Amino acid sequence: MTMLYGTRLTRRELLARSGSPDAFGGVRLVVLDDGAGRGVRLLEFRNAAGLRFSVAVDRAMDIAELEHRGRPIGWHSPTGFRHPAYFDYEGEAGLGPLRSFSGFLVTCGLDHVMGPEEVDGSDYLYPRRRRIVHGLHGRIGNTPAGLLGHGLRWEGERAVLWAEGVVKQATSFAENLHLHRRIEVDLDGLEIRLTDRVVNAGFTRTPHMFFYHVNIGHPVLDAGARYLAPVREVLWASHADDYRAQGVGYRTMTAPREGFTEQVWAHDMAADARGEVAVALVNDGLGLGIEVATRKDELPCAYQWQNLQAGSYALGIEPSTHHVTGNSAARARGEMIWLEALEERCYHAAFRVLDGAAAIGEAEARIAAAARQPAGEFPAPSGNFLPLTGPGRG
Repeated sequence: MTMLYGTRLTRRELLARSGSPDAFGGVRLVVLDDGAGRGVRLLEFRNAAGLRFSVAVDRAMDIAELEHRGRPIGWHSPTGFRHPAYFDYEGEAGLGPLRSFSGFLVTCGLDHVMGPEEVDGSDYLYPRRRRIVHGLHGRIGNTPAGLLGHGLRWEGERAVLWAEGVVKQATSFAENLHLHRRIEVDLDGLEIRLTDRVVNAGFTRTPHMFFYHVNIGHPVLDAGARYLAPVREVLWASHADDYRAQGVGYRTMTAPREGFTEQVWAHDMAADARGEVAVALVNDGLGLGIEVATRKDELPCAYQWQNLQAGSYALGIEPSTHHVTGNSAARARGEMIWLEALEERCYHAAFRVLDGAAAIGEAEARIAAAARQPAGEFPAPSGNFLPLTGPGRG
């Protein structure tokens, strides 16, 4: 059954109340027609629980905007949602992607994450490609998808909004990686479900790295907003040489600050009994939060991005396949994931809107049950990057 504005209705009862269920929620394909975003296809989702979000088909089917009952949750950067035609991956010494970086979800990969690097390309057996030059966080986030379908479907008495597409990161004499993405949300739900499958569609052994850059903005992010996570150990901090200088720890956020330098943390997270790692940012005063849940066996590493600079105010929750140390370190440590011909990896994520004190309390208890995070704002980074093992790593 579907909860429609406080009343539980069967499928028959719901359909009887309008000429189309689109009255209560749906998925609509639109195209931006102005500025740097002109030509970008967006899928606009809205449902009866007050959830509204857009999926940028031409930007890896990432989630651009996200809001609940008119309250923004996702982050907008100064760049806007630019068309991928303006994407300069290798420009500005590999920082060109920052000119297109915006939105609630930015997918990073598929063969590189973290900062610009140059790595060995000899596995591709092409004499002119002995070295591979990577820009920040890889190419996939600004690659258009082929849209396979979208709409509303019934699963018995349950109405589900959905979209599906394939994003191809490919070139001659190098990688041919395909990201198959499916996005779902119930007509009456506050949880967005993401299912990704990365396939090596080529016949050359190919490196694979992947993470979700989940970006949260105001008003969820504000002075006093709390970062909730099953942190067993703080591993690393980008600002470790001057750890307390800005006075901002990992647990409690501040208001926007002029002159703030971004901070990045790496944490070792605990999974719950189901193998899930849940992390949340909550604003108790507003009674609103967002929880990001992934699987430890799929994304064993975790970063936290604090961009509290005035005019670019964001907090990032970032589950990853690899440590924050990057591509070269993954190769040197024998932790790179190598996909053989037609081999694939699957990833699952859920984005849960926490509406009200009760939902926030339930999330906090659930997260703490997996592990109680360090109580202080400045736990000493251990530098203890445990080896990443499993099939395909080496």
